[in-house]
Amino acid sequence: MPSHPLRVAVVCSSNQNRSMEAHNILSKRGFDVRSFGTGSHVKLPGPAPDKPNVYDFKTTYEQMYNDLVRKDKELYTQNGILHMLDRNKRIKSKPERFQSCKEKFDLVITCDLAIYDSICDCMVLFIFPDLNSREQETLQPVHVINVDIQDNHEEATLGAFLICELCQCIQHTDDMENEIDELLQEFEDKSNRPFLHTVCFY
Repeated sequence: MPSHPLRVAVVCSSNQNRSMEAHNILSKRGFDVRSFGTGSHVKLPGPAPDKPNVYDFKTTYEQMYNDLVRKDKELYTQNGILHMLDRNKRIKSKPERFQSCKEKFDLVITCDLAIYDSICDCMVLFIFPDLNSREQETLQPVHVINVDIQDNHEEATLGAFLICELCQCIQHTDDMENEIDELLQEFEDKSNRPFLHTVCFY
């Protein structure tokens, strides 16, 4: 098994729901975990599908919480957004973009196919110029895994426990590099969800 706790990044679009729920569960299980989004802005549901609340990634969870309380406390309490933001601000101060992080990870877990493709493109093809600015000091393998998780509170919770179980199993493998594909196949069969996997170097 790896000699150190797995360094895990969980990535969704806005670093609000799916990645933060997984961050919460993984941190309680002792993993070295960070969470990120890949979007250009943070988007939260608004009063109508075509009227989302849009924030800069520099906006803190506390600021978002207070803004939504001011706009319509009843609405954002009923739809669970205030509860989600309250959880988020207990974990870290604000959302983060994966493209701005220079840290290296053993696992990068994405929550939908578009994010998985973006992460793989960033690492392999350097499509995003801000990621291309990372200094290529050493070529270190990172396993990028995708599990599709719908962006709602119930699915985020189910997905977080699935991600945690997967990380625990990977942590306890004798040979992570050679056992991970077989392990992912077992998780596919058990969860009835497709898992995608690639190894990148950065």
